[in-house]
Amino acid sequence: MKTRITQLFGIRYPIIQGGMHYVGFAELASAVSNAGGLGIITGLTQKTPELLAKEIARCRSMTDAPFGVNLTFLPTFSDPPYAEYIAAIKDGGVRIVETAGRSPEKYMPQFKAAGIKVIHKCTSVRHAMKAEQIGCDAVSVDGFECGGHPGEDDIPNMILLPRAAESLSIPFVASGGIADGRGLVAALSLGADGINMGTRFLATKEAPVHENVKKAIVGATELDTRLVMRQLRNTERVLRNPGVDKLLEIEKEKGRDLKISDIYEQVAGVYPKVMVNGQMDSGAWSCGVVAGLINDVPTVQELIDRMVTDARTIVHSRLANFLP
Repeated sequence: MKTRITQLFGIRYPIIQGGMHYVGFAELASAVSNAGGLGIITGLTQKTPELLAKEIARCRSMTDAPFGVNLTFLPTFSDPPYAEYIAAIKDGGVRIVETAGRSPEKYMPQFKAAGIKVIHKCTSVRHAMKAEQIGCDAVSVDGFECGGHPGEDDIPNMILLPRAAESLSIPFVASGGIADGRGLVAALSLGADGINMGTRFLATKEAPVHENVKKAIVGATELDTRLVMRQLRNTERVLRNPGVDKLLEIEKEKGRDLKISDIYEQVAGVYPKVMVNGQMDSGAWSCGVVAGLINDVPTVQELIDRMVTDARTIVHSRLANFLP
């Protein structure tokens, strides 16, 4: 499969595994890259730049294919040592970075000087256009369906992707609501150059998370996610559980007076409890609506091979019927 994304990143298939907190370790990233996609290590899950350097080296020992590192720029009072993280990425020989959160503009000169290609996660066309303007090589366009932070515009990918295609010159991938070959073909037909998947890769054998997480995703339907922190304009799509129900009760009670401290117990430190210890009711953890399409836990290789085969079948049979 040749698209602008496969050419940009030197990968076989236009399938990217997004950076996920306490998920994007070497095991998953290397498996995705070995299967022909682009695996991503989550940078800030590694508590220090030195630990990130070790994780990059570990991934390098597990694959000869390209992989990237996610670096999320958080709105915090005390920034992580981003320059040192970028140096660890450069010194580790990684030349692809997925940025998220705040604009990476401040760090673009450092990325460019290191020969690093940047793909920035965006939830709106206006943010994607800004990313292009500051020199990003590609963007990930995240629709309202996505797990994690879908932004505040509530625009689903059936609208967002064609709008992005109309407005951007750089390559972009679709993120949110994609789990199989049907989603891959749909994204490409709407103008994207590839896809980014998070929740679907969580439910694979190589995903280094507790089995309870995988069972929860397989057991969920498209009706089982909830949007939290809307009043704080930090909306996150999460899988419903008792911790999330409690969070929603607090949000309803506090209304416009809600502060992050009111829901601290339901959002702080949840990921290690869920992903490592399998405490599924701890609180809010990201999951996409696409859980309704996930019914098994294959290996990454099986998943990507199946997606590619199904996508080609759709194009050569169903869509070919439209041709004279």
